[in-house]
Amino acid sequence: MTKNRPLLGKSEMKFSNACWLLLAFCVSAFYLPHMNAQEAAAQSLPGEKTANQSSGTEPDQSKTGPADQGSSNQEQKDREIRLAKYLTGAKFLGNFTIQGKSDTLPKPEAYTISKCEKLPQADMYRLTARIKYGEIDSEVPLDLKILWAGRTPVITMDAFWIPGMGTFGARVLIHSGRYAGTWQHDEVGGHLFGVIKKE
Repeated sequence: MTKNRPLLGKSEMKFSNACWLLLAFCVSAFYLPHMNAQEAAAQSLPGEKTANQSSGTEPDQSKTGPADQGSSNQEQKDREIRLAKYLTGAKFLGNFTIQGKSDTLPKPEAYTISKCEKLPQADMYRLTARIKYGEIDSEVPLDLKILWAGRTPVITMDAFWIPGMGTFGARVLIHSGRYAGTWQHDEVGGHLFGVIKKE
């Protein structure tokens, strides 16, 4: 009788072991992120949506009730009141650049907001502002949208027509007593930046 021949030779065994190691690595790489996501979901705060929840589903009412929503609405109103109070009497003093004219120095600009009040429409505010821009020096009421990027207010203008001045567009963020953003006046645009002073 002949001896039973090994099923795999040494080289075949090495190749087989390498395949099993590769397979084990792939399985762990696939499952560990899912396990971490499940652990994170278990540790998430009540009422928060987790990554594995469908965006089309309603939040669990046992975790977020009317009291939480009322609190959130009140926080939003308080934030709007604080912003309107901060902008009332604020002076924006800085400079603006003109795109395409990098060889010229930034030009000075000044905006004084004598009054800011929240309007009934969502995100809308009325800013009564004195605008000094080039040869323009005029006070006008502006109904503008102010959106929030997290905790940072951003003044927005989209094709906003100001009588005697033209059509403007802008995105101006406010942070730590400073402002910065982009502006567009008809066909001309650029950047703006400066500090905010309170009277």
